[in-house]
Amino acid sequence: MSTSPGAVLSRLASIVGASHVTEDASSVQAYSIDGVAPVSAVRPGSIAEAAEVVKFAAAERLALVASGARTKLAMGLPPREYDLALDLSRLDRISAYDPGDLTLSVEAGIPLSKIASALAQHAQFLPLAVPFENSATIGGTIASGIDSPLRQFFGTARDFVLGMEFITGDGSLAKSGGRVVKNVTGYDLHKLMIGAMGSLGVIAQVHFRTFPAPRSRRAFLASFDRSKQAWTLRQSIADSPLRPLTLDILSPGVAQLFGSNSAAKRAPEPYNPKMLADRRWTLTSGFAGNAKALDRYAADLRRMAEHAGAAEIATFGEEGIPGAFGRKREFIPIALEASPATVVLKVSALPSRMNQVLSAAEKAAASRGIDWAAIIRGVGVAYAALLPKDRGAESLKAVLAATDEILAATAAAVGNATIPWCPAEWKSRLKIWGLDRAEFAQMKKLKAFFDPAGVFSPGRFMGGI
Repeated sequence: MSTSPGAVLSRLASIVGASHVTEDASSVQAYSIDGVAPVSAVRPGSIAEAAEVVKFAAAERLALVASGARTKLAMGLPPREYDLALDLSRLDRISAYDPGDLTLSVEAGIPLSKIASALAQHAQFLPLAVPFENSATIGGTIASGIDSPLRQFFGTARDFVLGMEFITGDGSLAKSGGRVVKNVTGYDLHKLMIGAMGSLGVIAQVHFRTFPAPRSRRAFLASFDRSKQAWTLRQSIADSPLRPLTLDILSPGVAQLFGSNSAAKRAPEPYNPKMLADRRWTLTSGFAGNAKALDRYAADLRRMAEHAGAAEIATFGEEGIPGAFGRKREFIPIALEASPATVVLKVSALPSRMNQVLSAAEKAAASRGIDWAAIIRGVGVAYAALLPKDRGAESLKAVLAATDEILAATAAAVGNATIPWCPAEWKSRLKIWGLDRAEFAQMKKLKAFFDPAGVFSPGRFMGGI
């Protein structure tokens, strides 16, 4: 940085106003990432102001990290440099909403709860039931690439983000896709921003396809003594004409997490702790439709569960869904609060190979005396939480061995695994971004193209990008 801190502050104040810039030590601590705090923080009030801030940061080689509610800053690696926190929480407007056309455009800093409230007035919703839902913003949700139990039916954000406006590393405002369901605007460059952790650009505005809210729902649970039986049922459902909204398999350790005080705070809706057995694997499925369709789902699921050898089977009406679904949605923050050293792995593999990976994970944890719990999406994505008792040297040694074993088992199943969350002081020892990947060279080229000055979240993403 060639410009003095005072000159930087003055220039930022001229862009966004003096009241929206700070270098106060206590204030900037709120933006710290794994103990690394920025020199200053700036809160633009418009997309144009945000672009101007990035342009200035690029010219001065100021390392910048964009954030909103800061619920995902613990993901990834700490920044190699961190001069400026770009707080987008003032960009919280609904730019356009056409209920008849099922399209919505929002600024990056808008909370998910504000979007849900606006859509609910027209009996619509976005299938982004993600962790930290009560405080998370849309920008952080998209940039982190975190998914939802609803991906079973609706897919991930990549499937219903129609377009995006984002700021590139030179401060230019780029547009990709569009505001309507049918558009032919060329390459879907905006999809590169999904899950890139802000390393390629600053998401400014997102255009979505919305969906009619399901009106009548039921939930189905089947418990098994062995994980293989649960996966047999999962495969039977996949091979059937049924298309449930959600389909997840829960390991035995999830029951204890969902019955905790932390779970009740994160998802305060009524919840029956008897829904899950703490010694069994449980397949849960949610489905919607008219009375005839609901009855058919319940009957078909029961028949398939019995054939798979279920020990217990239950169907719940609308009243039993919110509490259970809320805890599934908030599995990650619930797990993070369950141990002083929670380590969360995200594992992706073909569904046919996922049981093999989870069996390896169970063995890796159990053989080292580590409690664990996992939620596995029916589409082949799992979140496994290792729950060591402390942050001591022995716990770290056990976690290192267990995670290496799980990463190797995932690779053997031709899948990918990363460690999105773990204690900050362990990040230099654990393989946060998993094993080396063949596409890394292409990632570096994309980084150089979108962020030639290297100002966006330096060192936070895979391979230190």
